[in-house]
Amino acid sequence: MASYKDAGVDIDAGARAVELMKDAVAATHGPAVLAGVGAFGGLFDLEGLTHMTRPVLAASTDGVGTKVRLAARYGRLAGVGVDLVNHCIDDILVQGADPLFFMDYVASSKLAPADVAAVVGGMAEACKAAGCALLGGETAEMPGVYADGELDVVGTIVGAVDRHAIIDGSRIAAGDVVIGLAASGPHTNGYSLIRHILDQFEIDPTRPEDALGGATPLDLLLEPHRSYLYEVRGLRAAGVDIRGLVHITGGGLIDNPPRILPDGLAFALDRDAWPLPPLFHWLQRLAKVPDAEMLRVFNCGLGLLVVLPEADTLLARGALMAAGIDHWIVGRIEHRGGAPVVFSPPIT
Repeated sequence: MASYKDAGVDIDAGARAVELMKDAVAATHGPAVLAGVGAFGGLFDLEGLTHMTRPVLAASTDGVGTKVRLAARYGRLAGVGVDLVNHCIDDILVQGADPLFFMDYVASSKLAPADVAAVVGGMAEACKAAGCALLGGETAEMPGVYADGELDVVGTIVGAVDRHAIIDGSRIAAGDVVIGLAASGPHTNGYSLIRHILDQFEIDPTRPEDALGGATPLDLLLEPHRSYLYEVRGLRAAGVDIRGLVHITGGGLIDNPPRILPDGLAFALDRDAWPLPPLFHWLQRLAKVPDAEMLRVFNCGLGLLVVLPEADTLLARGALMAAGIDHWIVGRIEHRGGAPVVFSPPIT
């Protein structure tokens, strides 16, 4: 007599996972959540958007890539949930949107309820910090689709922005200043190369490294993705004219900045203006990674670029200092003569 469990799917494990995460998810719910965990679909009341004259919804879906493999291997899955939420927050933040609610998808070959609860608990922590509801999600056990021991995590965020407050880069002009905000680590990009380097040189990432100031590579590599929500809110509250925001994700400092540029303009970035964090120095020296590859694969220490008029520079720096985040003037906007991003010193 065949059963679903014989086929590799344990319905009871899914139910246990939901039970373990239920309280953490409920803690993110406010009065706007009309239906959450257990319903067929989430319901979110938009009445709270009445302060906006022409509200526009913003949405983004993303994952954390192969960082999840490193986290799973060393039992550090809660940070992956934080990674996922903060990555998605930053993706809509750069268009001026505040997060409203988040939904997740966690899949594996065989559900381990404690692992799923750890991931979703991290999501709930990040959602609560952002004032964002974890509205619902899905867990899936799919033997034969995912390799044994593998876990995949994906999230969708929905936010809102008043139409007149959308940030799309259209007002960027030559002479504008570019400020870079510090990343907390590689965030969620470049981990396939990172894992390749660790394997190639047989690195034990749990062992402290002198080149990393005595820290372990694992601690630095699994530092959660930073959300810039409150820093951007601080800039707005200070009256800074934010003309463009760039989330440095896959494609690094080469492929992401051009996504917001008007025709005929370029980012001119000074590579000596900010320090390359020790982790990136260590990885680059270890595997002799060329500069161009580093700048295209990693954020190299900058998680968000802010474009603003030169006249607002001091105002912006004051707001960022008050927020306690490291930041640097890393370049300017110039008329384009060649590539949309040019570096000084040049990269080869």
